[in-house]
Amino acid sequence: MVAALWVALAIDRWLGEPAARWHPVVWIGRYLGWAGRRIAPPAEAARSPDLARFAAGALAWWAGAATVLLAAWAVAVAAARLPGWAEVLFLGLALKPLFAWRMLRDEVLAVEAALAGSLDAGRDRLAHLVSRDVHALNEAEVRESAIESLAENLNDSVVAPVFWFVLLGLPGAALYRFANTADAMWGYRGVRQGRVWEWAGKWAARADDVLSWLPARFTAFLLLSSCSLSRERERAGVRALPAIAREARHTPSPNSGWPMAAMALCLGVRLAKPGVYTLNEAGRAASAADTQRAASLAARVVVLLALVASASILGLAV
Repeated sequence: MVAALWVALAIDRWLGEPAARWHPVVWIGRYLGWAGRRIAPPAEAARSPDLARFAAGALAWWAGAATVLLAAWAVAVAAARLPGWAEVLFLGLALKPLFAWRMLRDEVLAVEAALAGSLDAGRDRLAHLVSRDVHALNEAEVRESAIESLAENLNDSVVAPVFWFVLLGLPGAALYRFANTADAMWGYRGVRQGRVWEWAGKWAARADDVLSWLPARFTAFLLLSSCSLSRERERAGVRALPAIAREARHTPSPNSGWPMAAMALCLGVRLAKPGVYTLNEAGRAASAADTQRAASLAARVVVLLALVASASILGLAV
């Protein structure tokens, strides 16, 4: 498993994402889109509470999760029957699509590059990363949103899949990716694309909360550890995880506030979602250089994650 993890990281670094037709997360998204259109009611037909929609959402989630688990288990079993080098390569190829560091970094840096051209270009590029309305954001808010997205997705797209891979192998990483994608597509409290997800998506949102709880805090710890290896921690005045915990409570999410707060404190910048929360309110406004600093800090987290994950896998195997 250690060698497979490093193969997956190398594939991500040098090749990036597979084509959409071969990407399991794309397949997951297609299933969720198909099922979602059948379980979430149109706005005019919505009611609350709606236990029937909740049950339908839970059943659809479990049907998808069971399929993903079975497929990942079958791949892992098939890999185990191959010669050693082939098993490592096959498992690494299967693991790679379940996390995405290179794409995340490139998309965040692309927002900053677009901002250098114009505010409208920066907003348009940011729309690839976030679900919020970007049209009213100023330059500072576009930059803050990009850095927030980097921190949040550092957990969702990198740390958490590897975390569950260490504990439960390929099925664990696949289940997490399914749950996180389901939350991204179904976990809304209001109206999205003309449908109400308050009850239909409630199970998906709670399942993601549970599976992300430990990884989100671990991501914050890795960020804190990574910035303590440089001068970032000294500049930010970060003392310990309690400071991150206090800031994380300002967000409505039980998990995403942890990596975002850690990033804000490590960089010494203020990060905010207008009308919702402000993290590290005493921090300075983020500059163009801070986006690059955030990407560099996240890159150190990925290296540290790989080392910790490798040591953990070896420790669990003893």
